[in-house]
Amino acid sequence: MSTIKACIFDLDGVIVDTAVYHYKAWKRLANELGFDLTEQQNEKLKGVSRVRSLELILQWGGVTKTAAEQEELAARKNEWYVEMINRMTPDEILPGARGFLIACREAGLKTALGSASKNSSTILDKVGIAALFDAVIDGNKVSKPKPDPEVFLKGAEELEMPPANCVVFEDAIAGVEAAKNGGMKAVGVGSPDVLYEADLVISGLSEMSLEKLYSL
Repeated sequence: MSTIKACIFDLDGVIVDTAVYHYKAWKRLANELGFDLTEQQNEKLKGVSRVRSLELILQWGGVTKTAAEQEELAARKNEWYVEMINRMTPDEILPGARGFLIACREAGLKTALGSASKNSSTILDKVGIAALFDAVIDGNKVSKPKPDPEVFLKGAEELEMPPANCVVFEDAIAGVEAAKNGGMKAVGVGSPDVLYEADLVISGLSEMSLEKLYSL
């Protein structure tokens, strides 16, 4: 009998892909400051906090701002980002995500979201899958960034499950490490070359099945 009783999902890159909106918002900010932000540079911002992202962008653009000005710029970027995610639709759910979430729930498994994003609830509502999660743990409930396991441990706690009975789905190295640090199994969503510390690597949830889950 499988010991797996719950699945905890990261949001961005696993359920939806909002990275494009972050990029558009940062690019708009860079353009207003008089320079451009390339896709290569943007890759370096993935999984990095808003404050640190802004520091890097200003550095690349050779622009100096006071702490107060930086706060104002970060807030403006977030406003643009929120405007964009408020226009998201159910078509933006990544392939296989909705089907696998439904399969988990039909099998009696608990489901939680574990994301650093403070906008998780908005995104889940907009894409129409909020009802498929028993718990949502996001940046409003946790303060320690991955690879600290806080977000996943809190998810297990809200689901009333021991960490050993939980599997985490993550697309980032820091997220896989966070799952491991919390004593959970990890399924990497992405490239095996990058996520080799995960117990299983898939290219997307369309490749996932309950059989694969129970074999972990």
